[in-house]
Amino acid sequence: MHRRTPALLAAALLLAGCTTTAGTPVAQTERRGPTGAVPQGLERFYGQSLTWEDCAGYAETDDDRKTITADGMRCAHLTVPLDYTKPGGDTITIGVLRKQATRPQDRIGSLVINPGGPGAAGLSTAARLSSEAGLNERFDFVGFDPRGVGSSDPVITCLTDRERDEERAEDDEVDTSAAGVAKQNEENKDFAAKCAQRTGKGAAMLANVGTRDVVKDIDVLRSALGDEKLTYLGFSYGTRIGTTYAETFPANVRAMVLDGALDPSQDVVDELVAQGQGFQKAFTDFVGWCVQRQDCSLGRDASQAQAAFQALVRPLETRPVTLADGRKLSYGDATTGVVQALYSEQLWEPLNTGLNELKQNQGRYLMLLADAYEERDQTTGEYSSTQDAFTAIRCVDDPRVTDPAVVLQAQTRYKQAAPFLDDGNPPSAALDACAFWPVPNTGEPHLPQVQGLPPTLVISTTGDPATPYEAGVNLAKALGGGLLTYEATQHTAFLQGDSCVDDAGKAYLEDLTLPAAGKRCSS
Repeated sequence: MHRRTPALLAAALLLAGCTTTAGTPVAQTERRGPTGAVPQGLERFYGQSLTWEDCAGYAETDDDRKTITADGMRCAHLTVPLDYTKPGGDTITIGVLRKQATRPQDRIGSLVINPGGPGAAGLSTAARLSSEAGLNERFDFVGFDPRGVGSSDPVITCLTDRERDEERAEDDEVDTSAAGVAKQNEENKDFAAKCAQRTGKGAAMLANVGTRDVVKDIDVLRSALGDEKLTYLGFSYGTRIGTTYAETFPANVRAMVLDGALDPSQDVVDELVAQGQGFQKAFTDFVGWCVQRQDCSLGRDASQAQAAFQALVRPLETRPVTLADGRKLSYGDATTGVVQALYSEQLWEPLNTGLNELKQNQGRYLMLLADAYEERDQTTGEYSSTQDAFTAIRCVDDPRVTDPAVVLQAQTRYKQAAPFLDDGNPPSAALDACAFWPVPNTGEPHLPQVQGLPPTLVISTTGDPATPYEAGVNLAKALGGGLLTYEATQHTAFLQGDSCVDDAGKAYLEDLTLPAAGKRCSS
């Protein structure tokens, strides 16, 4: 988020096969729905069969392929309406992964997981997390690629890999002159047009990729999995999905963990500023760690570290660093790499190494960090769908900003909130791609209105740079649920190795027991 952070079977189990002669499972078709509440007109979707098969064909990257093809992982495509107001019209498919509970006799149901983004693919996240905290003993771990993302079809497509590389290298955002602003506006207008032209089903797809529609897909998935009620785990933007689901289907919720919350009442400008403040705090924490080291890239004086950082990165605006493979580390890529590292204390070491490299006119580490953020494969140079999907989803989730004066004010406030990212140029009034989006927004910020929602659990981290702590406090209050505070500098916390957080979340998901009021954990 930077620049652009036990149900019973409802129907008979139908088996298409068991194993091949070599012992490799073959496709297996089963029908578990319809289960629970079924909206009128959607019966065929809620009661559909799912064919579980090998996951290799669902992977976007080599790393994904290794993760989602591990033992026990099976994948399927869920069919849903393109437009829920026209259930007899076009359909699309959603990629789904499941790792079944290892103690089926004690199975509670499915744990449906979303990693955030918006636009992040969810299969590998569910596969990776299934080994944590013992939750897979009693829950099927289920990940899904939201509509338009990853293994879902069609995929939101805006830029080619080459165009994405070129966009990153150009650094147009640092030119805030009238001519520079006009050029950025034209490029963003062109980007919006390409999204409509290159995405399967065109503008109709773009009009229906927002959170409003994703939560309806999740409810179809809940029924097809055979769960009368949804048990859900959402990280970061996944908390917005969870909140919207809770508003839309409150009676269908069993349990919900929302970690790294977005404040549902913030507009895009206030959210941008709050995020800037979060990254500034994370940068300050990094500096505090760095200046204790002999090899600190920013010197040993914390009061001078921000100036030292800017002296390192600002020259890249006009003199990018050429890497061994011929790519150029731009100012934008350098700062993106820094932001990527600020998501977790575990990345501070490579960040310090990268900044020390930059002193030697080298940029390998910072580019690796930027590529990780942009999800660019190091071997093939291919990008995942995340960045295109991020823009498309945000453009329909929130009202667009079309007034240059409002943009100018927002950029001014952001520079004040995150001065370490001030590029030294005047604020820009350039509009973003959403200002030129070919379809209207389908959502807007608001406090959730929930009736009959069971207690939910929000986890919020005090030093979270991307989704600041207070956003979690506000969301827990709005949902009338519990709050677990984690004292650390990182983005999200559950199932990431802290036993205090993991034990509390596991107890809630299994037994529906919320942690004591005021419960805090620390790293």
